[in-house]
Amino acid sequence: MLYIELLVAAVLIVVNGVLSMSELAVVSARRGKLKSMADGGSAGAAAALKLAADPGRFLSTVQIGITLVGILAGAFSGATLGARMAAVLVEAGIPQRFAEPVAYGGVVAAITYLSLIVGELVPKQIALRNAEGVAAAMAPAMTVLARISAPLVWLLDVSGKAVLGLLGGSEAANAAVTADEIKALIADAESSGTIEPRARGMISGVMRLGDRTAQALMTPRPDLDVIDIRLEPSAILQAIAASVHSRFPICDGSDDLVPGVIRTKDLLDAQAKGDLVDVRSLVRPAPIIQETMDALDVVDTLKKSAVHMALVHDEYGDFVGIVTTADILEAIAGAFRTDDGEPESEAVERADGSWLISGSMPFDELAELLGLPTKRITDFHTAAGMVLSAMRRLPAIGDAVDIGGWRFEVLDMDGRRIDKLLAMRLAPHRRVLSSPTPSRGA
Repeated sequence: MLYIELLVAAVLIVVNGVLSMSELAVVSARRGKLKSMADGGSAGAAAALKLAADPGRFLSTVQIGITLVGILAGAFSGATLGARMAAVLVEAGIPQRFAEPVAYGGVVAAITYLSLIVGELVPKQIALRNAEGVAAAMAPAMTVLARISAPLVWLLDVSGKAVLGLLGGSEAANAAVTADEIKALIADAESSGTIEPRARGMISGVMRLGDRTAQALMTPRPDLDVIDIRLEPSAILQAIAASVHSRFPICDGSDDLVPGVIRTKDLLDAQAKGDLVDVRSLVRPAPIIQETMDALDVVDTLKKSAVHMALVHDEYGDFVGIVTTADILEAIAGAFRTDDGEPESEAVERADGSWLISGSMPFDELAELLGLPTKRITDFHTAAGMVLSAMRRLPAIGDAVDIGGWRFEVLDMDGRRIDKLLAMRLAPHRRVLSSPTPSRGA
């Protein structure tokens, strides 16, 4: 009989472990991987997804099982094993008044120890090491258990929601995944070797792209090579030969009147035929977009454009720049080498820990690099725009401003545009005001 009683106690402890393992596995399993397994034909993964979709009912089901097993294990060990152990001790010559406390205490200690190791710790470690596999394996049994205990589960679920409502809690937590959580997950994947650092950079670029506008992506008007359509074909060819680009926005006397785009290939093909070149007939239409258009909408527009270029206009209808497919790719993967040589890095770390920053560096990339707050004071898109917004005036070389624990000093100006900045981390003991504080001289 003793062996049977010990076997019953062991079975109860193992059942408790199985329930604990199933609970943690279903809760911690990644939904994406379970869905992938379910799409591959795993019925267990599909059942696990259904259980995870209603965590309140599932947790109630598991808790019912764990509670019943715990009560049975406690009652069995106290009523049966404790009494049998006390009888063994009495037969061994130990007085009755000492045998019973020692026997019951020893049995409770042994059952508690085994319950912690076999019934809790080891099963949960197994669940954490392979959450999706365990969840898929145990979900069918948990589904059957949920159906059997459905009336009691309903009562507990309703009671729990009622108590939660009295305590002021929401009925369901917000399960939406935030951008910060995605970034943390990507960082963990990089540290574990699942993805390469370069892949992480491109994924971050895609995420930043969704938050940008056409104004943040475009090449501004001062940096463009605009061809005047009124020039002679030979003069146009000279202007094209002096440029590294293959497509050019064209104007008709005024930079604000840009009817379309001309391609170098079209012009050269016409020249090769030896016919009189009518430059106006070579002008290709390009879509016109507003500078406030979302970057993803810009991508959709470029997909439909035969010239792979969009003309950006401001709210007053003035031409302010262009966006090309190359701009989209550079926003994701970074700058590419051109005929002018290696691309200039927008941020270079110096030996003292300071950073040499290009004024045209996108603000979101700068914020990610230096850990700056992303809440913008005004609508700006570049490092230069951030400094101008903080200073509220056109700076001179040597002017500096403190933002987010960093001091930004203007090193070079290109006319009225900030070309280079020096970012220096402020001393930890120095208090940085919530609004940027400009200063004269570094």
